[in-house]
Amino acid sequence: MRAEALRGILGTARTIAVVGLSPKPARPSHGVARYLREAGYRIVPVNPGHSTILGEKSYPTLTAAAADHTIEIVDVFRRSEFVGPVVDEAIDVRPRPRLIWLQIGVVDEAARARAQAAGIPCVMDRCLMVDHRVLGV
Repeated sequence: MRAEALRGILGTARTIAVVGLSPKPARPSHGVARYLREAGYRIVPVNPGHSTILGEKSYPTLTAAAADHTIEIVDVFRRSEFVGPVVDEAIDVRPRPRLIWLQIGVVDEAARARAQAAGIPCVMDRCLMVDHRVLGV
């Protein structure tokens, strides 16, 4: 995805669902979500094992989160072998997210192809926090 297109989405989106957000401050998902919240985004935790994370209600699924919030970006902190169903669920959410982001080390070419076929750009194996900083959003 081109830098200009990413800058456009990141500059106008306000709500990010973080799938696999950990309540543990030492975990990368926690640090990235905290950074994004401080950058002005609404963070919607998706983690079935916790009722709240970062002071926000945590949802068991993306579908449940989308019932209460318009999810514009889905940031995924799950291992590659678990990404396919998350991407499929994101494709089914209405309204559809504008972007699916798979964090560093998370790769699933088939899931990315399904997202793109559904009209949703999908970034893989990159850190949303790092790109946000580099793009100067």
